[in-house]
Amino acid sequence: MTTPTGPLSGIRVLDLTSVLFGPYAAQMLGDWGADVIKIEPPTGDTWRYTGVFRNRGMSGQFMAVNRNKRSLALDLKHPDGKAALARLIPTVDALVTNVRPAAMARLGFGYEACAKLNPRLIYAAATGFGQDGPWAARPAFDEIIQAASGLASSIGSDEEPEFIPSLVGDKICAMAMVGAVSAALFRRERSGQGQFVEVPMLETIAGFNSIEMLGGHAFDPPIGPTGYKRMKNRRPVRTKDGWLTMLPYSGDNWCAFFEAVGRPELIEELGVRDPVLRSQNIDKVYDRMSEIGPTRTTAEWEELLLRLDVPHTAFARLTEIGDQPHLAAVGLFADIDHPTEGRIRQARPATKFSESPAGIHRMAPRLGEHSREVLREAGMSDAEIEALITNKAIGAP
Repeated sequence: MTTPTGPLSGIRVLDLTSVLFGPYAAQMLGDWGADVIKIEPPTGDTWRYTGVFRNRGMSGQFMAVNRNKRSLALDLKHPDGKAALARLIPTVDALVTNVRPAAMARLGFGYEACAKLNPRLIYAAATGFGQDGPWAARPAFDEIIQAASGLASSIGSDEEPEFIPSLVGDKICAMAMVGAVSAALFRRERSGQGQFVEVPMLETIAGFNSIEMLGGHAFDPPIGPTGYKRMKNRRPVRTKDGWLTMLPYSGDNWCAFFEAVGRPELIEELGVRDPVLRSQNIDKVYDRMSEIGPTRTTAEWEELLLRLDVPHTAFARLTEIGDQPHLAAVGLFADIDHPTEGRIRQARPATKFSESPAGIHRMAPRLGEHSREVLREAGMSDAEIEALITNKAIGAP
């Protein structure tokens, strides 16, 4: 463990989240310097057991979104467990939860109850659906949100929707949560007031997707179909020995490209000088790119495109992502020694702060690893803590 140096150093966060959306948000707060205390049930976050692991309860997926945290295993259905959480709330700056608000209220830890314990508290709720809507009580997971937001329809079609094979809804909403918590903390520094913050997945992803996908329906009445034609037609280009993506970005860029590859007739045929015509013909543009691609190797294409200043890249395989030239040069992926899980690989925080660098200062915790430590900081004696362990109100290794 090293001392946190990020811009949120000195901020203390209770993380009452599980799986991906909430834990990823809380991890980013920890990456940026916050002291994050992960509250888990005695059985642990279910994400601990999802994916590949060396030791049960410490999967790679869990460790990827739970570093820079301490774990307190706490049974919130036990009266002594509730009392322990109540001792902690006045000591923190923010509480992040993805337990549905009604369930938190039944436990006695809804926003109003917590605000009485700590009026300066930023209480951030990661929800599936906005609590002022008819779906407020529904459970939500990534594919539910991809379906309900129109994202799956825009990836496939209205007739045959498709899911993005990544938990993008959870991860995008986590980033929104980090911004929301940071903004609320900033306001509190000026006003002295805590507040309730909600980041609903459906609203967040529907708004995110609408930026380009409303298309003609961005006008009232609609002046064209939904969708963004270029998104539907873009695809990898096969080269003589692999795959490449390349995208000339202006009329001059397109003209220089077609001249360089010996196909100047396509400049007029595809109307590439005019961005409106180029957009209308984008399906034909990509068809021609597919014909031209196999005439050179990937390396030959990269040499030409770099000279023409055409945006491009070869495709990185997941098995070799750490060797992608730029990522390798900036050291995004690090091999780290975990005290119990051996050598692991993780991406360091991508955001850079010149005066308060983010970083990895603590490995993902074992379940209940810091239960005693955290409760001592809340003012409990060793005798009180051992009684909680005996009564099964908390878990500790």
